[in-house]
Amino acid sequence: MITRERNQGPNQGPNRGPNRGRNQGPTTARAASRTARRQLNLATRHQLAASGIPEGTITSRTRPGGPWQRLLPRVYLLQTGPPDHRQRALAAVLYAAEPAADPLSGDTAALTGGAALALLGIRDVPHTPADVLIRAPRRLTGTPEVRPVATARWPRTIAVSGIPSTRPVRAAADFAARSGDPARIRSTLAHVVQAGWCHPQDLHAELRAARLLTRPAVRAAAAELLAGVRSIAEALARDTLTATDLPTPLWNARLYTPDGAFLASPDAYWPDEGVALEIDSAEYHYTRDAWHATLHRRLRLESHGILVVSATPSMIRDTPAQVVQALRTLLTLTRSRPTPPTAQARGHQQLQLFPGVG
Repeated sequence: MITRERNQGPNQGPNRGPNRGRNQGPTTARAASRTARRQLNLATRHQLAASGIPEGTITSRTRPGGPWQRLLPRVYLLQTGPPDHRQRALAAVLYAAEPAADPLSGDTAALTGGAALALLGIRDVPHTPADVLIRAPRRLTGTPEVRPVATARWPRTIAVSGIPSTRPVRAAADFAARSGDPARIRSTLAHVVQAGWCHPQDLHAELRAARLLTRPAVRAAAAELLAGVRSIAEALARDTLTATDLPTPLWNARLYTPDGAFLASPDAYWPDEGVALEIDSAEYHYTRDAWHATLHRRLRLESHGILVVSATPSMIRDTPAQVVQALRTLLTLTRSRPTPPTAQARGHQQLQLFPGVG
């Protein structure tokens, strides 16, 4: 928090002289402390001045070795320790917000893109420089840490860990707009949907509103999500299967027993043949409980007549022909089965996104 200078004699210290430091009384310190408490120990120069802190005091306290740190132009961390990721994110918003506005309101600046997604826990998303929305036609000079993005489509905002941010669906669209890496776009959009932060239909609508579906990489990623794909491994599997003559499966269909009990949701499922593809990553099987849960899920599927092919993401990537052959064998075997599977697929609609739509 803000550090107070010790009481000194009238001719001692940086405020010596009868007319110096008149505004640095208890009321001033309390006002600045309230601001810091609201803002993760951060404050702007405008806020400090409005609290009665003289310009000279701000300058002296942010010198090397002082109790405050300058994180960005006109944005200060009122502590000696290093900032954490939340403080760096909020500092970007404080820098971009209009000086006289409440920066926590989300009315004049809001985190978006990779920085906002990183706050939500989306893994491996590039989050620096931080993209911060500002209202067009306002202009603001960027820094190596902050990339202002002027927009005429001001979104509804939310607070994520106390930081004004766009909703996940808008953050994902803004990330796609700023990224030139098709693989990164594909992976990030899939992670946002897989984590449950937005529905594929809502994301598709946001991408269309932002006129991003004209870009082939974004349109392809949106098509996969509408088709039910929820991860980059599933997307690779879909690419592999699309290049074959195998029937088109349902992706992430929810399967139920005849009495209505939920059975499982395999990554890919062929309902007519009763064949499922399960993509099991070792990342999620480090614990004994996770491994047992996977085995129990497979037993449940097989107990209802569903034949399962299990593969890891590396198998899909490195030996796709073997995975395809295993699926082809099971799909062929099911043609002569006397008893069809008893599971029923519900709550899923196979959608097609045609080129140029949206």
